[in-house]
Amino acid sequence: MNDQLDPSVHEWTKCERLILFDGVCNWCNGWVNFAIAHDPGRQFKFATLQSEPAQRILQDLHMSTLDYQTFLLLEEGHVSTKSTAALRVLRQLSGWWPLYYVCVLVPVSLRDVVYDFAARHRYQWMGRAVTCRVPAREVRDRFVGL
Repeated sequence: MNDQLDPSVHEWTKCERLILFDGVCNWCNGWVNFAIAHDPGRQFKFATLQSEPAQRILQDLHMSTLDYQTFLLLEEGHVSTKSTAALRVLRQLSGWWPLYYVCVLVPVSLRDVVYDFAARHRYQWMGRAVTCRVPAREVRDRFVGL
């Protein structure tokens, strides 16, 4: 999915790069920790899909507001999901991670089969927290909607 959100309706569309993730998913929280560790330029901001602004975005995109099978990457209102979002994030991290962007050459339907498999099993493999993530003080400024 690649959609554009209306900036007059969604305040978060003004963020240059915002990752919306499942705040109770341990796998997703690990991904956020990884992105923070490999984002020395502090390009990315973060918010949970459980937050009220994210719920409105999910509704406007006709996506589930209860069963989060993807994370969203908002880049100035442009929305990417699933494997495309993951690859767009990796492309902007430090180190060798941008090399994985070559995987965009694989058809999105094939990439998303792998993504969907991991999304379906993530709680089983990595567990689930009782409540949404509370960011540590040193990275709290990277999280919006707190």
